[in-house]
Amino acid sequence: MMDKFMLAAIEEAKKGLDEGGIPIGSVLVHDGKIIGRGHNRRVQSGSPTLHGEMDALENAGRQPASVYQNSVIYTTLSPCSMCTGAILLYGIPKVVIGENTTFMGEETLLESRGVELERLDDSTCKQLMDDFIAAKPELWNEDIGTE
Repeated sequence: MMDKFMLAAIEEAKKGLDEGGIPIGSVLVHDGKIIGRGHNRRVQSGSPTLHGEMDALENAGRQPASVYQNSVIYTTLSPCSMCTGAILLYGIPKVVIGENTTFMGEETLLESRGVELERLDDSTCKQLMDDFIAAKPELWNEDIGTE
């Protein structure tokens, strides 16, 4: 049975896709409760920074350092440099990653800074990204900064 928090992140990814965006979702969990959820909204908001993790952090609102330092962030896709920076900045100690096959983010950096990574290698997360990249390669390349 899939973790309920990763299921929530996948729901967010699907919302993003339904809105015409990129299917990457994330939730921030503290004390067994989701305190922030979000999805990549770069396309929908015309934003250069609203990746899934950034949206989840934004929707969690301002939190004391102690909350971040006792939280877990779930993301359907390996975190990019920007999202990794936010995870490190706020001292989030654990990241649960849906998949890292379609995109390998800054996992080595996260681990080098003591962040625990749990990689699920989830087929649903992979399929969402594979289908999206096949359908809209130019949008995907824009999102990861290669075009």
